[in-house]
Amino acid sequence: MKILVTGANGYIGKRLIPVLLEKGHDVYAFVRDKARFSIPYQIKSKIKIIVGDLSKKSQLAIPQEIEVAYFLVHSLRIPDEKFIKMEEEMTNNFLELLSQTNTKQIIYLSGLIPEKDISKHLSSRHNIEKILNSSKIPTTTLRASIIIGSGSASFEIMRDLVEKLPIMIAPKWILKKSQPISIYDTIDYLTLVIGKEECFKKGFDIGGPDIFTYKKMLLTLAKIRNLKRKIITVPFLTPRLSSYWLYFVTSVNFSLAKWLVDSLIADSICKNQSIQNIFSKKCLTFEQAVKKAFSKIEENAVISKWSDSFSSSNFPTNLNDYIQVPTHGCLKDTRVEKFFKDPENLRKIIWKIGGKHGWYSMDYLWRFRGFIDKLLGGVGLRRGRKNPDELEPGDSLDFWRVLLADKQTRRLLLYAEMKLPGEAWLEFKIVPQMDHYELHQTATFRPKGVLGRFYWYFLFLFHHFLFSRMSNAIIKKANSQ
Repeated sequence: MKILVTGANGYIGKRLIPVLLEKGHDVYAFVRDKARFSIPYQIKSKIKIIVGDLSKKSQLAIPQEIEVAYFLVHSLRIPDEKFIKMEEEMTNNFLELLSQTNTKQIIYLSGLIPEKDISKHLSSRHNIEKILNSSKIPTTTLRASIIIGSGSASFEIMRDLVEKLPIMIAPKWILKKSQPISIYDTIDYLTLVIGKEECFKKGFDIGGPDIFTYKKMLLTLAKIRNLKRKIITVPFLTPRLSSYWLYFVTSVNFSLAKWLVDSLIADSICKNQSIQNIFSKKCLTFEQAVKKAFSKIEENAVISKWSDSFSSSNFPTNLNDYIQVPTHGCLKDTRVEKFFKDPENLRKIIWKIGGKHGWYSMDYLWRFRGFIDKLLGGVGLRRGRKNPDELEPGDSLDFWRVLLADKQTRRLLLYAEMKLPGEAWLEFKIVPQMDHYELHQTATFRPKGVLGRFYWYFLFLFHHFLFSRMSNAIIKKANSQ
C-alpha cells in the first residue's frame, strides 16, 4: 500500500517507517523540514519525502495515490492558550488534504482518556479524534497510556529519576495507576490495523498486561538497574510544583513536564480492549519493555529519541535558515590546531563530543552552564545525545542542536538552544593543507543589544580558556587513537 506518515520526524514516526518498509509498503514521509529529517540513509533512500506544514494551508500538497494516512502530529511546543486551536486547524487541513486523494483509512495514535480530571492536552487529543471521525474517510484510533521504549519521554524521565535520586519526594499522583505499553507493541498495533475493515470507524485502547502505579514502575525500574531507592509521597506538591520538580531533575523542558504531569493526575487504564478480539496478541510486560529499552541503549541502536523532536526546545523548525553562519555583527573565538595523522580519526573524535563523552575539557564548566540554563528556563545538559558515536542533522546534543554533520567534508555545525541574549554557533572543520591537516574550531555569537555584548565580554576569559583547552584536548585525544 501507499502510506503517508505525518509527524514522520517524531518519536513514533521514525520507529514506524522502517517497519512499514519491512512489510513492503510504499512510504511517504511528511515533514516540515527535510534537512532535519534524521533517519538512516538506507531507510531515507527507500521513501518519498514530502515537505509541508499542516498549520499553513497554502503549503500543502500530497500525491493522489495515497491509500492510508497516519496522523501523528502534536503541538506540544505551542503555548497552552494556542495549541488546542492550532491542533484543530492542523487536523482540518489534514482532512482537506486527504479529501483530494484515494485515501481509504486514517490511523490516529491518541492517549487514554480518563473519566475525570482530563488535562487540556488529552482533551485536545479527544477533540482531534472527534474531528477525524467526522470525516468521510474511515478512521482507526489507537489510545495508549505510557509508552516504554529507548528514547521515549516517559522512559527517559523515569530513568532520570531512578538513576539520579536515591530518595524521591514525590507528589500524591505517583500513586495513580497506569497501563504502560512497549514501543514495539505500539508500532505492532499501528501496522496490524492497516486495511482491516473491522477496525474502520472504531477506537481501541491499547496497553500491556501490567497495571502499575507510577511508584511501582519507578521501583521496578530501580530493581532492574540494581539500585536501592526510597520514595516518599507528600500531599502538598501541586501539579505546577510537580512540573518544576520534573523540569529540574530530569531532561524534559517545562512545557513537556507540565503536559506530562497534567496527564498523570488521573488513572490511565484501558477500558475498551476489544482489539484483542481482532488480533490475538501478547504484549510485553513492563519489566520486559524496560529491559528491552536498556538493551537497545547498550547496543547504540536507539532509532529515535523524544528530545530530537523540536517540541523539546523552542528552536525554529527550519534548519536551513541557520546553516549559514552569519559574519556581520558577530563576535567570534577561532582556534586552529595542526594534525598530522589520519583525519578520519580526528573526525570521529569530534563526532563523539558531548553526552557521556563530555566536552573533552573543563566539563565542570559545561555542567555549571547547563545548571544555569535550567534555572533560566532552558533545556540544560540533560538531553544528552541519541547515539554516542554518530550525529545527524536535527539531533539534540546537550544544549545544542546539530545543524550539519557532513562526514565527507568533515564539518560539524551546532546551534545553541541554551538561554542567551543572542544566538550562538559552534563549528568544527578539518581543513587539508600541504603536509598536514588543520582543525578549525569556531564559536560564533550574534549578540542582541547591549546585554548580548556585555554577556560575551563578561565571559571572555572563560571562553578563552574553555575553547582553547577544548581544541587542544580534541587533537590530543585524536593523536592517542
